[in-house]
Amino acid sequence: MAERKDSPIRPTDDDARALARQLLDGARFAALAVIEPETAMPMATRIALATTPEGAPLTLVSTLSGHTAALAANPAASLLVGEPGTKGDPLTHPRLTLQCEARFLEGPAASHEEMRRHYLQAHPKAKLYIDFADFRFVAFRVLRGYLNGGFGKAFNLTPADLGL
Repeated sequence: MAERKDSPIRPTDDDARALARQLLDGARFAALAVIEPETAMPMATRIALATTPEGAPLTLVSTLSGHTAALAANPAASLLVGEPGTKGDPLTHPRLTLQCEARFLEGPAASHEEMRRHYLQAHPKAKLYIDFADFRFVAFRVLRGYLNGGFGKAFNLTPADLGL
């Protein structure tokens, strides 16, 4: 991602990579943006978020939800992680936007069981519904990222910058 000469985007460095990874690894929920198939309008919702054993974003969705239908129709998605602190201007706190492609995980029972165990480590209360027939795992393949590390600290990120 080339930056303009007058761009506010800084060259990506190890501190930016570490902060982005910290935001992703520490996120327990995210804003998910999808394109609603009936209207072609953007729709945002909150989802529980974890990571796969490899570090990619992961969620558990119900096939009854609107965002699941949207992802099935169009796998393009965006995730936003990072919450404002309790003090100060919310816009000075770091946040990470990821443009992704969603992939519903279907596969051998052994790999599902491994993902189930991994997900429940991050979200133990999901044990109440994780085995319901309408729930599916969705992994997100990160295509690019945008880190706003606070005022004047903007970075473009590649999947490699995130270790993906």
